[in-house]
Amino acid sequence: MTTTRYIPMADSQNTQPETKGAIALIEKIGHKIPDPVVIFIWFFAFAFILTLFIGGLEFKTLSTDGSEITHTIKNMGEAEHTRWLFDNALLKNWLGFGGGVLGVILIVMLGVGVAESSGLLGVLIKKLGTRLNEKYLAPALVFLGIMSSIATDAGYLVLIPLAGLLYAGLGKNPLIGMAAAFAGVSAGFSANLIPATPIDVILGMNAQIFAEAQGVPFESSDGKPLTPATMHYYFIFVSTFLLVGLGAWVTNKFVAPRLEKMSYELPEDIDLSDFSVSEKEEKGLKAAFLGLLLSLGIIVGLAYGPLAPYVDDAGKTVNPYLNNVILLISLVFIMVGVFFGYATGKFKKLIDVVHAMVGQMNTMGYILVLTFFCYNFLGLLGYSGLGTYITYLGATFLENLGLQHFPIALIIGFVITTAFINIFVGGLTSKWMLLGPIFVPMLYQVNPAMTPDLVAAAYRVADSSTNIITPMMTYAGVILAFMRKYKKDLSFGDVIIMMMPYSIVFLVFWTALLVAFFAFGIPLGF
Repeated sequence: MTTTRYIPMADSQNTQPETKGAIALIEKIGHKIPDPVVIFIWFFAFAFILTLFIGGLEFKTLSTDGSEITHTIKNMGEAEHTRWLFDNALLKNWLGFGGGVLGVILIVMLGVGVAESSGLLGVLIKKLGTRLNEKYLAPALVFLGIMSSIATDAGYLVLIPLAGLLYAGLGKNPLIGMAAAFAGVSAGFSANLIPATPIDVILGMNAQIFAEAQGVPFESSDGKPLTPATMHYYFIFVSTFLLVGLGAWVTNKFVAPRLEKMSYELPEDIDLSDFSVSEKEEKGLKAAFLGLLLSLGIIVGLAYGPLAPYVDDAGKTVNPYLNNVILLISLVFIMVGVFFGYATGKFKKLIDVVHAMVGQMNTMGYILVLTFFCYNFLGLLGYSGLGTYITYLGATFLENLGLQHFPIALIIGFVITTAFINIFVGGLTSKWMLLGPIFVPMLYQVNPAMTPDLVAAAYRVADSSTNIITPMMTYAGVILAFMRKYKKDLSFGDVIIMMMPYSIVFLVFWTALLVAFFAFGIPLGF
């Protein structure tokens, strides 16, 4: 590496620049929007009260065979229906909603939590990052950012500052590397090479709930049953390479030329060896590799043994391996994390592994609260008939516009709508809970080609692409603080201008990829 340089800054005051213009407006609107939990509480109350006024209303929809189905909205104020709310609030509407989707999400987080708490994911990022060739640095940082989505903290808290140090070590503006890493971690986080990540589970399992709650077949365009955790795997696999190429191109074509002209400084306390991998961590990585081989061996044994495909009494082929892919991948994360943790001394006893799991569950408290109110609200919509009525009204409106004949326009319209909402409302899970129950059945009713997996894939594209240009993103303040180490007067408006090319290019070309999958009938997953 070349010697680092120090470029004095014209104005290095530590005061935070005042946010003005459109950025200030976004911040103001975003802060006015209540927390999603509060939104669902209001939605539940509003839906309950609404049924008091329109209970008994009848409307008709068409079934798959073309016959008419008559629906009647229930008055939830009637004793029978109010009792239903209380009798089902815990076991059916929350813990058992969608076949226990909450439990599946928690199990996935247990596996990832052990790997993350052991320190393995952070060390992997350091190990790979410090071995990058300068020529391939930009695409590699975008790639590592995308792959770090299985453990977002490691991506934001390890990779992005590491990227700054790597570019500083080359005598280049550290913000170039941080921008590339930020684009991968935050704008490309829905892509991955690993199937059944927490994102896949949250989107897939809930998409199945939203579809089946209103009689929408949870099937692909060719009529095959969807597997929630892997229904997008082919799409996200290809997306990973597309975004790496686009991210590197944007970095070299737009971001680097602009930032190379910008002054920056290297703080005196910056140590370019801060992210070196210790001897103990090297030992841990070797042990983790053994854990990976062992876990893969167990999975192969199960796939060809007890979990091998078989034909049931009805003549249907059952694939227990795919049905349990979430548990199997969680097993891999647990085993590699345990092997790494014991080798580095992070784990000394089995109880330490238990504490790692407990620590991960402590971070899931908000999800428990969110899902309690969200799933009870969705239960109310389904039981009362309000959800079907909302779908009926929305589908009728879109059909009156003639959009049922233009499925690609529906895809692009949904992407643009979600991308815009994402600027003001953060959080993949909370937005999917808000938008999914409406758009999954609605778009299918407008055009059956808009299958649940296609709508969920469009959501992934939109929700990811605009994360890097909104101050409402969870890690926005953290990223700004990291970047201010090198440019003290940097504002979030400057960050948005820096990241805007990534956002636009990702949104346009990623949407085009999804449209291509749809137009050519390519399966999104398996």
